[in-house]
Parts: sequence; C-alpha cells; structure tokens
Amino acid sequence: MSTSLRLNLAKANIALQDNGLELGKMSADDLPEVLAIEQSVAISPWSPDQIKNAMADTVVLREKQSVIGFAVLVLVADQAELHNIAIHPERQGQGLANIFLRALIQSAPAVIEAFYLEVRVTNYRALCLYQGLGFAEIGRRPDYYSNDSGREDAVVMGRARNFVNG
Repeated sequence: MSTSLRLNLAKANIALQDNGLELGKMSADDLPEVLAIEQSVAISPWSPDQIKNAMADTVVLREKQSVIGFAVLVLVADQAELHNIAIHPERQGQGLANIFLRALIQSAPAVIEAFYLEVRVTNYRALCLYQGLGFAEIGRRPDYYSNDSGREDAVVMGRARNFVNG
C-alpha cells in the first residue's frame, strides 16, 4: 500500500463489531493462520514467500482473536486492486466474504474511485459474490490460471466506489 494511502480499519470495525468480527493489518504472528487458509482453499496457493511479501497490503478478518479470513488489497493512486481473498473453509457459505469485502470497500480512503479484481472463470461462488457487490466483467485474460485440466481464463472485474450497493 502506498504510504499515503491507508485503509480506515477503525471505521470498518465499527460496522463489524455487531457481528463479532474485527479487521486488522496482518502481522508476522498471523502468518501461520493465513498460510493454512491459503493452502486449504486455493487451487494454486500463493507460496509462503508471496504471502510474506504481501504482508503490508494484507488485512485479516478475526473472530475471537482467530484469523478466519484474509485479503490482499493494493491501493495505488485512485484505484484498489484485490489480489487475493480467502475465508477459512469451515467458515465458508456464511456470508463472511460479503461482509469482509464490504468492510474493505467502506474502509478505503476517499481518493479511491474504483476497485478491480480478477477471478477464475469457473469460480462461480466468487463471481456471484462480486456481482452482488456491484462488480462487472470488464475483460478476460485467456488461459491465465492453471488448473487440473490445463488452463482457464481470468475474468477481470471492476466497480466504481459509489456503486449503490457498496
């Protein structure tokens, strides 16, 4: 994250406290839990070095002091790019990714005008989540991701900050 661009996690945490959740910057102490989540949910998980290198841009979602999710959100100029987001497999399907991503969007500095991400074309749950939060397909990257049967496209999605559902 650029030094002048910071998420307002205090603002996000006010909205999350009713759910018993809290956002925080990732620390070295969070690394084992983040790595375990990444290894358990990703088809092609990030390496420990990739996670360590992204630590400054990583926000963790905690419940009762335990990391139950994480997101790598890079802020550059007037844009935010979601590079990775994951929820612990035992906590998936409970709406936590929706809550988490909404909180991240709301905590972005006012200068951020647009959010971008890419997702596997076969990740239907994520596609539905992102569409429900106002993201729309703006492009494709052919054969971007590897999978068990070869390669698959990445769907590039974007949304304006002021989208009515955000």
